[in-house]
Amino acid sequence: MSCVICGIRKEKRFCPAVHGRICPQCCGEQREVTLDCPSECVYLQQAREHEKPRSAAELDRAALFLNVEIGDQFLYQHEHLLMGLSYALAKRARADRGLTDGDLIATLTAMTKTYETLVNSGLHYETPIASVGQQAVAAELREMLEEYREAEQKQMAYSRLRDSDVLSAFVFLVRLAHGRTSGRPRSRGFIDFLFARFPENKSLIASPDEVGSRIITP
Repeated sequence: MSCVICGIRKEKRFCPAVHGRICPQCCGEQREVTLDCPSECVYLQQAREHEKPRSAAELDRAALFLNVEIGDQFLYQHEHLLMGLSYALAKRARADRGLTDGDLIATLTAMTKTYETLVNSGLHYETPIASVGQQAVAAELREMLEEYREAEQKQMAYSRLRDSDVLSAFVFLVRLAHGRTSGRPRSRGFIDFLFARFPENKSLIASPDEVGSRIITP
């Protein structure tokens, strides 16, 4: 039997994305490119285990917002903010299974640029967000930030969250996302990374030792 994709080479493995058997070459070439590979695919899992993380040299330096410095102290002081934003991303990705890493990265990048403009110039300029799916991700993040500020207000009678803190948090997540995705058009490596840290039926409330393991592990 021949591969259902190329029709030339011999099939050797079952592909859940096409519900048929394909050859290893098509699997490697079309994985997360033309194929919507489900997370449970053993060949996708094996590829991720052996795939080297993309280096900063492979990425557009501007995409990583390298002008924003993020130190260990920021991560320690704002771990709950990072947890909340990451949870919001995971929540939205579960609600819309059509989202890819690219959608989350595009949304995070747009919101980072918005806060970068706000912090550097004081201007409230919303960087346009293209698709409806990405707009929904942005709305989820904004809602989380509002709830975070309300919680601070209720607990301390004021909110200490600064716009510069939000900017740094978004930059951190942008870098994390770039580090966790394969960069292919249909990659969901970053999304699966978030799902692993926020199981569907597990509460957002975590003990201090759990918070770090869920958020800041690159």
